[in-house]
Amino acid sequence: MQSTPCEDKATAPPSHSEILLQDQSRVNSIRSSIFKSRKPTNAVVDLPAKPGNSLGSEKYIVTVGLGTPKKDLSLILDTSSSLTWTQCMPCSHSSYSQKEPTFDPSKSFTYVNVSCKSAACSLLTSSTERITLSKYNMFNGFLFGCGHENRGLFGQTAGLLGLGRDKMSIVQQTSKIYRRIFSYCLPTPFSGSTGSLTFDRTPVSSKDIKYTPLSTSTGINDSFYALDLEGIIVAGAKLSIPSSIFSSPGTIIDSGTVITRLPATAYSASWSAFREGMSGYQTAPALSILETCYDLSMYPSFCFPKISFLFGGGVEVELKFEDIIYVGGNARQFCLALAGYTDDDEVTIFGNVQQQSLEVVYDVGGGRIGFWPCCLLSYLTFTAK
Repeated sequence: MQSTPCEDKATAPPSHSEILLQDQSRVNSIRSSIFKSRKPTNAVVDLPAKPGNSLGSEKYIVTVGLGTPKKDLSLILDTSSSLTWTQCMPCSHSSYSQKEPTFDPSKSFTYVNVSCKSAACSLLTSSTERITLSKYNMFNGFLFGCGHENRGLFGQTAGLLGLGRDKMSIVQQTSKIYRRIFSYCLPTPFSGSTGSLTFDRTPVSSKDIKYTPLSTSTGINDSFYALDLEGIIVAGAKLSIPSSIFSSPGTIIDSGTVITRLPATAYSASWSAFREGMSGYQTAPALSILETCYDLSMYPSFCFPKISFLFGGGVEVELKFEDIIYVGGNARQFCLALAGYTDDDEVTIFGNVQQQSLEVVYDVGGGRIGFWPCCLLSYLTFTAK
């Protein structure tokens, strides 16, 4: 079978530096956006969520079916994008390479172009199609983007699954069934574990879950999930960071950003406290945007200062080892998985490294997000102090 321009291109896996630079490009895009101004019979569906490293991405992927007959596509799980899209045939030579066959609308009998006279056309020139989440969870007339000329940092995935807050998102388009409730548990890369993306019409109820209200911060675009970050704890001590640092423009939680970003003052305080707790270990060169790294190859055991994030409603999210450290491929580069801006007037982004080992519950209709530990095996275990 003859290959298409979107397929079968030989691409080398990205280096750690390239991954982190790509992550910075995503953050720049988020900042730009913020400063602008058949019927399912099952009410619960679980989709396996896996690290995208096998497809050249540090983001997380889920597989959904599109079209009739159904074609399975690996899409990036993205809470800061509302549009679900995939590359489509015919596809230009400037499009990026993907592993799976490119979706061909002409071979699906449920594909429909969105008319420019329709209400949806004011949002996007797009298409509707049947999307299949599981055997008993199919949605006809699902609005999605069909891309014919695509560039970006998507590895070899087929596109994005938009979980944002706008009306185009899968969360909103399936709201009559799932009531705008979903959750995910993200495994650590290379752990061999599989996480999950769950759509469920009933919020998780457990004494262990901690819910924080969605923020009404005026500095954050409504398409993002904004939270009120009130402080950071390192090694048991709350850092002296003025509350105004986190309030303007605010904080978002994002499944697609790898490394958490902090305003300059908050990052400096976190960096200093962490370094103080690691003063007995050999430092290592910086890894791209990660400045605080250690060479631990000569230590039979070691421990890290505990870090917690304090959110509105008295919610403390304590991070585990895998949520704190980014490993640069060997024991000679263990880096603090936080990055800072040069100024304070910047959006804080709670990234996916810090969300590993957590079940994150989005009760959008209830105006809240919950956190609780999820049981996934880590590929490394060490002690936090």
